[in-house]
Amino acid sequence: MTKNRNLAIARSKWFVPSFSLVIGLVILVVSWLGGHPADGAISLAIMVVFGLVVLLAGRSETIRGLRGDGRDERFAQIDLQATAAAGLALIVALIVAWLVAMARGQSGSPYGWLLAIAGLAYVLTVVYFRWRG
Repeated sequence: MTKNRNLAIARSKWFVPSFSLVIGLVILVVSWLGGHPADGAISLAIMVVFGLVVLLAGRSETIRGLRGDGRDERFAQIDLQATAAAGLALIVALIVAWLVAMARGQSGSPYGWLLAIAGLAYVLTVVYFRWRG
């Protein structure tokens, strides 16, 4: 029952807009605490606009897929491929940042730690899914 309720919440057209608003508010608070309230307000505005676009552009299949209420097996596969591409782009960016930091005589931290976490997560996930069958 809980799994079905959580799935229904995530597939609601209100999930992504609500999540965008919450993240925007968190960014505002953190920016305010860091002494940059204007940056926080700009970030909040960006997140609110994104949330409104996702909410109001509901006729688009792409938006409905991103929002969750238009998901099917095809969009789940697209989402999986997009997630893998985003992960690969992030790992490449981390490798470049680590190499640049090392070339400048710095420790390479935190890039090395993030790369280690990514590598460990990858290996553990492969082992898990191989073991699960």
